[in-house]
Amino acid sequence: MSWKSFQQAYLALPPLNIALDWSRMGVSESYFDEMEEPMAHAFRAMRTLETGAIANPDEERMVGHYWLRNPDTAPSPEITKQIKDCWARIGSFVTKIHSGEIGPRWGKSVGFTPQDSSDRDKTEAAGKPSGEAGACFSDLLIIGIGGSALGPQFLADALGGNGDRLRLHFCDNTDPDGFDRILRGLSGRLNETLILVVSKSGGTPETRNGMLEARRIWEDAGFSFAEHAVAITGEDSALDRLARDEGWLARFPMWDWVGGRTSVTGAVGLLPAALQGIDIDRFLSGAAQMDALTRDDRVRCNPAAILALMWHHATGGRGEKDMVILPYKDRLALFSRYLQQLVMESLGKELDMEGNRVHQGIAVYGNKGSTDQHAYVQQLREGIPNFFVTFLEVLRDRKGPSLTVDDGATSGDFLQAFLLGTQRALTEKERPSLTITIPDVSARSVGALIALYERTVGFYASLVNINAYHQPGVEAGKKAATAILQLKRRIVEHLNEHPEESWGAGALADALDAPDEAETIFKLLHRLAANEETGITRDSKVADPANARFRWCRPDPAQPQTTDSDA
Repeated sequence: MSWKSFQQAYLALPPLNIALDWSRMGVSESYFDEMEEPMAHAFRAMRTLETGAIANPDEERMVGHYWLRNPDTAPSPEITKQIKDCWARIGSFVTKIHSGEIGPRWGKSVGFTPQDSSDRDKTEAAGKPSGEAGACFSDLLIIGIGGSALGPQFLADALGGNGDRLRLHFCDNTDPDGFDRILRGLSGRLNETLILVVSKSGGTPETRNGMLEARRIWEDAGFSFAEHAVAITGEDSALDRLARDEGWLARFPMWDWVGGRTSVTGAVGLLPAALQGIDIDRFLSGAAQMDALTRDDRVRCNPAAILALMWHHATGGRGEKDMVILPYKDRLALFSRYLQQLVMESLGKELDMEGNRVHQGIAVYGNKGSTDQHAYVQQLREGIPNFFVTFLEVLRDRKGPSLTVDDGATSGDFLQAFLLGTQRALTEKERPSLTITIPDVSARSVGALIALYERTVGFYASLVNINAYHQPGVEAGKKAATAILQLKRRIVEHLNEHPEESWGAGALADALDAPDEAETIFKLLHRLAANEETGITRDSKVADPANARFRWCRPDPAQPQTTDSDA
């Protein structure tokens, strides 16, 4: 490394005080010349995308997440108005929530009354407001999955703090124990908890299941679910109709031209962030400023173009190396999870734009520095060289002065030393890395980071000739899950019809005329037998697939139930 080569491979972006350093990626000057025409094509494709061309041919949809932070760039006045109206509605709703104009009430919107007077007594005894004017929600439960949860989670963790207006909680899976951990943790504050259900189609199974689990908890406690619920969904979706018919507190849009993984600058990210107390105007401003910088056709001045070229060079344009994200800041710990969906769902494609089988993609993983120096940096330096690293450096240590902890050094001095030391140690072993430097972890800088990676994904997809805006593999997994649930219902029905008989998985597969499903049938029975309420039991504790036999047995309520762990 030389001072001259560093200067040539360093891009400062004064409007945002962000910088990109690719001096340790091992890229020659000739590579930029070689990629000039592919990059020019990527610029043209991006301009076409932003003007409203159909970019998702599977669903005949435009892709318009860039319009979300600058509605005046939308291809029609109607879309511009939709976005601005959504901003206004979010602002009005959040003001009413924070002021208590919309808050915990008994029977406020749909005429709900407690089942009996004792419910109100129990609520007041638990220290909950009984519905007086001015009572405010204290917590926000977000029920969603994928982009409907990862973006809001990242914003909440990166930008939240002790001064949050609402405490945020997430149900982002269909794990029963996961539901219990979150919902039971809210048991003393159910009436003060606002519920946000997020699903574009309104039929996403994980989100629907979370909503049903939450509804049961609220209604069992004597509260109206509708009086606590808000929907973010597509117009006239199943969820939209349910929220309208039940009189939920509010409904906000998810448009078909915004994919879940790029929805964080829409209502999906803005509403929970604003409710938490995050400055969403500065968040949108940071994203819009980065959008403007990444529209520059001069490659050397465009951080997203450079980043896409670095990915292409590092991976051979074939995903030959993994992307390791190392943010040296606790507040950015969830950024790698957010990028996993954005990058891997966008770039992980079997076919290119001409239908050729190419199996593209870049695997993403990471945690945070300096934690990773005590975890997997050993392998990064001395193990298989199948990766490139992106360091995320944050200049501002904290608000206020820092303690001197050792020989004139602060904790922040140590953090930067560990970053630069790790960077140097990897370079010594010819392990490529690049560094993105941001001034602080603020709404503005986080918005800019998200916009930078969104544009980079689009550019890279053009360079390798794939469609970044559809996800056929995700849909394939959903269809397979539906078939497995249908098989599970057939298994239970068959065992119910033969209550005196025990069945091995192979015999049951033959009886169901599904000989190729014996393995799946065994796995389904194995879990069913571990959950007493199903009525499915094993004749013995043997878990061997060849010998395990299962039957339906109505549980005797007088007898205690045991599980494998009890045994």
